[in-house]
Amino acid sequence: SRPLTDSETEKKSTLDQTLRAVLEGQIVSVPPPSSSPPLKWFACCCCICSATTPFVLLGDVLDCLPLDQCDGIFSFVEENVSTWKSNSFYSAGKNYLLRMCNDLLRRLSKSQNTVFCGRIQLFLARLFPLSEKSGLNLQSQFNLDNITVFNKNEQESTLGQQSTEVKEDGMEVEEGEMGDEDTPAPCSIPIDYNLYRKFWTLQDYFRNPVQCYEKFSWMTFVKYSDETLAVFKSYKLDDTQASKRKLEEMQTAGGEHVYFAKFLTSEKLMDLQLSDSNFRRHILLQYLILFQYLRGQVKFKSSSCVLNDDQTSWMDDTTKVVYQLLREIPPDGDRFASMVEHILNTEENWNSWKNEGCPSFVKERWSKPKPTRPSRKRPAPEDFLGKGPDRKLLMGNDELTRLWNLNPDNMEACKSDSREFMPSLEDFFEEAIEQADPANMVEDEYKVVRNSNYGWRALRLLSRRSPHFFQPTNQQFKSLADYLENMVIKLAKELPDIPSEEIKTGEEEDENGDNLLKESNDSPSIQSKPVTNSQMDEVAAKLGGQWRTLADHLEMKEAEIREIEADGEDVDLQAKMLLVAWQDREGPQASVESLASALRSAGFGSIANSLMWQFSQNNSP
Repeated sequence: SRPLTDSETEKKSTLDQTLRAVLEGQIVSVPPPSSSPPLKWFACCCCICSATTPFVLLGDVLDCLPLDQCDGIFSFVEENVSTWKSNSFYSAGKNYLLRMCNDLLRRLSKSQNTVFCGRIQLFLARLFPLSEKSGLNLQSQFNLDNITVFNKNEQESTLGQQSTEVKEDGMEVEEGEMGDEDTPAPCSIPIDYNLYRKFWTLQDYFRNPVQCYEKFSWMTFVKYSDETLAVFKSYKLDDTQASKRKLEEMQTAGGEHVYFAKFLTSEKLMDLQLSDSNFRRHILLQYLILFQYLRGQVKFKSSSCVLNDDQTSWMDDTTKVVYQLLREIPPDGDRFASMVEHILNTEENWNSWKNEGCPSFVKERWSKPKPTRPSRKRPAPEDFLGKGPDRKLLMGNDELTRLWNLNPDNMEACKSDSREFMPSLEDFFEEAIEQADPANMVEDEYKVVRNSNYGWRALRLLSRRSPHFFQPTNQQFKSLADYLENMVIKLAKELPDIPSEEIKTGEEEDENGDNLLKESNDSPSIQSKPVTNSQMDEVAAKLGGQWRTLADHLEMKEAEIREIEADGEDVDLQAKMLLVAWQDREGPQASVESLASALRSAGFGSIANSLMWQFSQNNSP
């Protein structure tokens, strides 16, 4: 079909509105009889108007008519369900039909128009496919609005007064009322208000089964259930012949079976309800549905909703009791109990289908794969696979073949000692150690540690060979060359092949007192030697009011500096408090070497040299 032009679309829109207005006017003036289905309307509308117009008109008809006439119109909708499912109607009218059915359900009463509501639900089930999720309760939600109302005030209860009032009145039984033959046998357990209240309280647990997972609610449910089932056991319906006789009378009289979707909770009907077989079956069936939910695996059930062993055992025993009571209820108790058990077992399959995400029931058509002809491969020569007489792998090139077959196991060849190309510390740093000696008088710009390529390779070698690379330190180096010069001095004192006397200490000091070779006379334990209290006193006395300059190089925070200034007025005391705060923060890392490095970087080279000289004097043999 070709696409419609703008003029054709406008004409159809005008025709749709005209038909709708004319139909509403006819319905209001002369309502159509319910026995004549609107076949002519659909025959006229399907060819000359939009595809959705017939369904809109049908919805308007049902909205304008009373419920008794809607019943006849809906019969036409039911009979043509195969037409609505065809390709020409389904895509255009499924949403309108669903909305129309929902509007009807809102107008109908579930207790008085039960059959009509059921017909609408069956029509929707036939119209939509099984895989349609719009009508499914995917999250297993409950109808919490279905509240059973009963008398909860014991003071207003009339139980126990009914029999005495009847005796006092002495009213005669008229024709058509319940006689002595039809009067139910008296209950072996007297019906009082407590039984009435407990019996109807159980409906709240059937309405919202999640309450059963709570400890105290479960105890109440078990107690009330035991008493209710005890009443059913003690008061059994054994007159099967009488029940069958009543059913036969209803069939011969042309009567219909009366069904109420909502319970009647009047106290005066309690004894009659206990003697009604349908009423008992409703209550017992509610128990089985509740037990199936509590024990079943529901996808959207909370993780805290778990039953213990005692609860599971009680439900198993109660299930057996319920089935036994269903078999004892006339008429055809055995058949009814077996049917209920079969339906609940089938329901387990639907629960599993919902838990799996409602996969489609339509399976893809299986097509037999075409046979493929096996490919013919030319066999490789034996010598290429290394299976020849000399077991040599040919790599396509003489040199590659020679290199590949140098060793029968290439992985073992890669692990051999001959492939160890990493130099030793002695060989690599020999030239740097010689240049660090002041006697050789090598200027800084000509030292190998100033070469960036040499520095990169030195760092890699130190990370593999030297333990000093990973030792923590508080020294701050301005460049990689300064760091390597410091490491060269440490290595010169540790390497056995190069005596430490080759590196001599210069007597004169530069203007900053930053002579890295001064550390050659230091003890090897200088890195881990903590600063003593007397050393901090001497350093603080020499710093005086200049302690704030050192505080920046000790990485002290501004809040700590302000706290030191507020606690002490003497500058020597403030300098001592600075060193104590630094020692508390660093802990074992607050060594003499760290303090001397910070002093040099802050410009106090003479104080640093004095500290190092005092340390060497105290630790000399």
